[in-house]
Amino acid sequence: MLNFECDYLEGAHPRILEKLMETNMEKTSGYGQDPYTESAAQKILAACECPAGEVRFLVGGTQANATVINSILHTSEGVIAADTGHISTHEAGAIEAGGHKVLTIPQVDGKLTAAGITAYMQAFLADASHTHMPQPGMVYVSHPTEYGTLYSKAELEAIHDVCHEYDLPLFLDGARLGYGLAAVDTDVTLPVIAKNCDVFYIGGTKVGAMFGEAVVVTKANRIKHFFTTIKQNGALLAKGRMLGIQFDVLFTNDLYMDISAHAIRLAEKLKANLREKGYQFFFESPTNQQFVILENSAMQALSEKAKFSVWEPFDDTHTVVRFATSWATEEQDLDDLLALL
Repeated sequence: MLNFECDYLEGAHPRILEKLMETNMEKTSGYGQDPYTESAAQKILAACECPAGEVRFLVGGTQANATVINSILHTSEGVIAADTGHISTHEAGAIEAGGHKVLTIPQVDGKLTAAGITAYMQAFLADASHTHMPQPGMVYVSHPTEYGTLYSKAELEAIHDVCHEYDLPLFLDGARLGYGLAAVDTDVTLPVIAKNCDVFYIGGTKVGAMFGEAVVVTKANRIKHFFTTIKQNGALLAKGRMLGIQFDVLFTNDLYMDISAHAIRLAEKLKANLREKGYQFFFESPTNQQFVILENSAMQALSEKAKFSVWEPFDDTHTVVRFATSWATEEQDLDDLLALL
C-alpha cells in the first residue's frame, strides 16, 4: 500500500547508517562529550552564522519543546502559542505537565502574528487582575507550521521586535525545519532564524535522522543548568554520539538541505498535478505537507489503496486530508498516488 501519512515512516538516511556502522565499536565518552558531537555542533553553528551559540542534541521533538520551555520559564509563567501549535494540540499536555500553561492565540494561516502577540500582551496588562493569571514568559512558533505554512523573514523580524519589547524569549520549533528552508521562494535561512530567535531546534527525526533534534541557543544566551534540565526531562541520551554522528553526517556536504529539497520537489509536483486535476487545497503550503480537500466517498475509496492523514472536516461532505512527502519518498510512489487521484 502507498503511504504518504507522515514524513517519519522510514528509518534513516543510508549515509547515517553507514557512519554508525563504521564507528560502532569505537569507545567514546558518553552524554555528548565525544568528537562527533562536537564536530556536529560546530558545523551547525557555522551554518547558522552563530559562533557564540550553543548546541545540544536531544532525543525527540516533544522532549525538546518541553525541555526548552521548562528551562526558560519561571513556575508562574506560561508560553504564548498559536491555538493550532504543536504544543497546544499534539503533545499530550507535556507543557502543562511541566507546570506551564500554554497561552493560545488564534492562528492566521497556522501562524502567530506580531499584531496578535501585541494585542494579547496589551489586553493581559490592561486586566486589573493579571497578577492572578499565568504570566506570559515566552513565545513559541513552529516553522513550518502545523499546516505547512511558513513565516517570511519580515514576519519573523516583526515577531522578534514584539518579543524584545515585552521581554519574551522567542522559541522556534523546527521539527520539519529542513523542509521550510528548502521551500521554493522562502527568504528564511538558518542565519535569519538564529538572528531573530533566542532558541530554536533543527529537526532530525523527520528529516533523515533515525531520531534526534539539535537545539540551538543563540546570541550567547546561555540557559542556566541546561544540560541538567535536559537530563531531568528524559531527553539526554547516554550514548550521545548516536545523536552527534547523525547530525555530523546531515551537516556534511549539504546533505540536510539536499534531502529536504528532494521532498519539496515531489511535494511541488503533487501540488501542481492535483491543481491541474481541479482539486482544492485547504492552505497554500510551500512545504512537504499538502492539505487537500477530498469528497468523503472519494477519501474512503482512496484509503483502501493509500495511507494519508485525515486532518479535519471541511464540511458535511468533504474532509481535509494531508499528504506528506519526505527525504525518502520515491517518485514512482508519487506517480502511483497521482494515478489514484
